[in-house]
Amino acid sequence: MLAGFAGRPPLSVLRGLETSARGLTEADAEERLLRQEADAAAGGTGRAVLLRHLALVATDPFVLVLVLLSAVTAVTRDPGGAVLIGSLAVLSSLLRLRQERRGDRAAAELRALTTTTATVLRRADAGSPGVEREVPVEQVVPGDVVRLAPGDMVPADLRLLSSTGLRVDQAVLTGESLPAAKRAAWTGQAAPPPGPDAPLFDRPELCLMGTSVVSGTGTAVTVATGARTHFAALQRDVPRAAPETAFDRGVRTVSWALIAMVAAAVPVALLFTEPGRTPWSHALLFSVSIAVALTPEMLPLVVTTTLARGAKALTRDGVIVKRLPAVHDLGAMDTLCADKTGTLTLDRLALTSSLDAAGAPDEEVLRWARLNAWFATELVPEAAGDTMDDALLADAEPPEDDVHAVDAVPFDSDRRRATVVLRRDGHLGRDLLVTKGAVEDVLPLCARVRTADGDVPLTEEERDRLAAITDERSATGERLLAVGLADRPAARRDYAPGDERGLTLLGFVGFQDEPDPSAPAALERLARLGVALVLVTGDHPLVAVRTCRDTGLTPGRVVLGAELDGLSDAELDALITSPDGIAPNSTPLDGTRTDGATPVFARVDPRQKARVVGALRRVGRTVGFLGDGINDAPALRAADVGISVTGAVDLARESADVVLAGRDLSVLADGITEGRRTFGNGVKYIRIAVTSNLGNVVSMLAASVLLPFMPLLPLQVLAQNLLFDVSQLCLARDRVDPADLRGPRTFDPRDLARFVAVFGPLGALFDLVAFGLFWWLLPVRAGMGGEALFHTGFLVENLLAQALTLLVLRGRGRGRGSPRASRTVVAAAWLLSLTALLLPLSPLAGPLGLVPLPPAAIPVLAVVLAGYGASLMIVRNRYFRADAEAPDPSGLAESVA
Repeated sequence: MLAGFAGRPPLSVLRGLETSARGLTEADAEERLLRQEADAAAGGTGRAVLLRHLALVATDPFVLVLVLLSAVTAVTRDPGGAVLIGSLAVLSSLLRLRQERRGDRAAAELRALTTTTATVLRRADAGSPGVEREVPVEQVVPGDVVRLAPGDMVPADLRLLSSTGLRVDQAVLTGESLPAAKRAAWTGQAAPPPGPDAPLFDRPELCLMGTSVVSGTGTAVTVATGARTHFAALQRDVPRAAPETAFDRGVRTVSWALIAMVAAAVPVALLFTEPGRTPWSHALLFSVSIAVALTPEMLPLVVTTTLARGAKALTRDGVIVKRLPAVHDLGAMDTLCADKTGTLTLDRLALTSSLDAAGAPDEEVLRWARLNAWFATELVPEAAGDTMDDALLADAEPPEDDVHAVDAVPFDSDRRRATVVLRRDGHLGRDLLVTKGAVEDVLPLCARVRTADGDVPLTEEERDRLAAITDERSATGERLLAVGLADRPAARRDYAPGDERGLTLLGFVGFQDEPDPSAPAALERLARLGVALVLVTGDHPLVAVRTCRDTGLTPGRVVLGAELDGLSDAELDALITSPDGIAPNSTPLDGTRTDGATPVFARVDPRQKARVVGALRRVGRTVGFLGDGINDAPALRAADVGISVTGAVDLARESADVVLAGRDLSVLADGITEGRRTFGNGVKYIRIAVTSNLGNVVSMLAASVLLPFMPLLPLQVLAQNLLFDVSQLCLARDRVDPADLRGPRTFDPRDLARFVAVFGPLGALFDLVAFGLFWWLLPVRAGMGGEALFHTGFLVENLLAQALTLLVLRGRGRGRGSPRASRTVVAAAWLLSLTALLLPLSPLAGPLGLVPLPPAAIPVLAVVLAGYGASLMIVRNRYFRADAEAPDPSGLAESVA
């Protein structure tokens, strides 16, 4: 369909879509939107999401393990055990499915808070002129006439009707880093369109959904939307996997390690069971039960629940999460790359000077700079809002009536300059090119310089003198733009960047951006959180250095964008990790340089920003990038977590994972803290589940050798596992220790292994103590009745011990302001304990093979549990002593109590 519209004249395209260059009428647009929504519903979008969730749940490795174990149990003719294991798999799957769908809805609601809009032309009725309207991209319909401006996301598959200097980033489709020029090829100003077999993204008159406008403007008609676009077809053909976070990788490693242990548990348990003492079917059932006890089937559910809760909490702090796993990325972030503008400064530029080439005040330079700003805004109205142009035009009078703009070469982040082409009445056949931009990018285009004695050639000596003026003014924090002029014969074609040459330098205009008074406190808070700041800016290096000093930062080594181009990736990595580079190998825990200096990358373009982010990631940093402009999009996509703001251009917001309600670093610090809370609660579940399950398995394997019967019946093992798993869901609502918030945290399977190696054997030891006491102090050796009594005592002791484990190992201890357990965790622990005590007296006692405990069992349970609880706290306090005794510079103890 799209290819069919590509090679046709604009008028033919408009007729084919039954629309007008003035846009659709409101009634027609509403009718088409209803039809579009009906088609989307009929296309099964909701069913597709449900099927995706079902596939995710059904292929979960822990669910598959449970299904396999249920089948094995059925083969051994234990329907009760098979039903219970199957029920466990179904319960886990249903809870996971419910939470995945809730998580998706929560993520969709959060994304809706940062809805991307498109500018369309709409008419009240057929005879009315088209009026620009902002509508959500979901409401763009075929036939809509769309306006495109720098920073816009292309909302649908479009056919251009007209354009001015339009360049589009198609990296999402092609992987090419350079933007592609786009134009309405049937205007007669361009070469014939490519052949019919050319890829759609190579056709200059087509703009495809998912791409973004880098520079210039355009007007286009919508050909296809939503699922009918080229982008949607690519996603169907080559589905893109969600990016995997460090936490995801750690969980995956642990999951497969546990699955390997489950696979080994069955034969090991069979070996530990004496063949002559236990029927093989019972032995196999017991082995399967051991394997189930090792399976943390609620792990995916707990991870999804903590992420969803974290995202909602972040919304209350003014942080909108578009991708749920980004919550963990925020908590793991140890390096923040950001521009100084709007981060260290208020982004409120004030015009401070107008200088000639000698550095003396000159209002004539300001007049030409204002003409450039005025007509650039007039010719490219969608690009209005540039802070420097706003400052130039704040008190400006309209230009003279005899000056008219005929063309423009809009600003883009690669050229860092803008040009307007003017004509004066009475000067037919002559064009004036007025160029304004960064000094380093305008000066090389100048062949002459205006002086008091007239225009003279621009010598190398003069260039050095002009560079010295720039450096002198920049050192005070002033941002300079150079202004150049060229008088040319009028062209009979559109102007292009190649025409910006042979200019005469008129002078400079200067601006100051006031430092943000709240920045020092926010930066100090980020430093306490262990987040290092790396300044990445397109500004002059001396301006960046001065801004650092004005906000209390010590500027470190300064690296220019031109230097980056001379470095390979390996050389850039070496620079960053060198002792005098950006991030030394031996950094303290908080992630900052030992000398407290802030690295500065200056005069960098979008591609170079992304390179800096990539290099920091390669050397092991978890990188966040804060940006709001078109030139920030590549770095936002390259970072572990891209961070933008609600007032950013569409492209920046769409490229980001997290959107801040305001460009306040304190809001970002709140988000980092919440991310670490979420991470901490996820790790708690993994630690407690694996430690408790492994301790129980070890003790039951040992008991199966020491006792003349199985320590627990298979059904009892499964019931215990189910009760403990459900109780651990409360951890998603728990408080976390200040130590977990103090610095960046990443999930390390080796740390989990150390934790389990310490606390797992401790639990197994007290289980064996309980075996011995039950064996010698209770009448468990007197036939089958004694065997049931032992099973009951051990099951009750296990569940009570697990309730203790839940309460004790959820934190590092009350020392140093460690917070109390949340009410939800306390309630879950009490409920698990009451269930353990009442289960032998309930109607379920018979099916589970339980009997009431005699009074003599109470002191046995009390002694074992008191000893276990005391030992658990002593070992825990020693294990976490280093963290517990460390000072809390973050001041977070109060915030989590």
